[in-house]
Amino acid sequence: MTGRPTPDESASIMAILEARRLCKTYDVDSRRITVLDQIDMQAAAGAFLVIGGSSGSGKTTLLTLLSGLDRPTSGEVLIDGRDISNAGEEELAPMRSRTIGFVFQSFHLVPSMTAKENIMFPAELIGDARADERAERLLQRVGMAHRRDNLPSQLSGGEKQRIAICRAMVNRPALLFADEPTGNLDTENGKIVLEQLIELKDEHNATLVLATHNPDIARAADRVITLHDGRIME
Repeated sequence: MTGRPTPDESASIMAILEARRLCKTYDVDSRRITVLDQIDMQAAAGAFLVIGGSSGSGKTTLLTLLSGLDRPTSGEVLIDGRDISNAGEEELAPMRSRTIGFVFQSFHLVPSMTAKENIMFPAELIGDARADERAERLLQRVGMAHRRDNLPSQLSGGEKQRIAICRAMVNRPALLFADEPTGNLDTENGKIVLEQLIELKDEHNATLVLATHNPDIARAADRVITLHDGRIME
């Protein structure tokens, strides 16, 4: 015995995100519907992981479980070695604010806030005195400084998503989740948004976990896992 970890143990030690035997079921009338079944996966710090699969395969459900937005029926989700599967809201809320960023397909910007105010909002919630400075730097970084005072209704889809990415990154999260972030965009804007998302992720050494059915996006990833009917395809 050398005392050194096995390759599997080493991978687990290095993983910032891990799912173990993850299941999610729903009871509808007298039926039990299984959305995810026995999911085992890991993501290393700084990696770009794509969760692929057709519509209805369980991609979005897996993202919500991994990010703590929903709880699994059974199994574990570990973030930096810490099991969040049964954590209460008082424990999850600060983790979502500081450790996790989320980019949605439908942007979810606050309509009454300007672009800059939307970006600043998560930083202000945790009392970051540099919220304004961080938001301004991100606006400059994605070429949106000229839109800082515009409301979401005055922005194009691509511009909204770039603001949403900045908002997700303002607290410098270790984990960034993205659910079909280019799904509502045309090809050119989708390419720009993906490039900026990956660049910001690299600059902040964040782990990006992105759900998509787009094979072009999957080709840019460090690793791809594909879901089919709630299971990982080998």
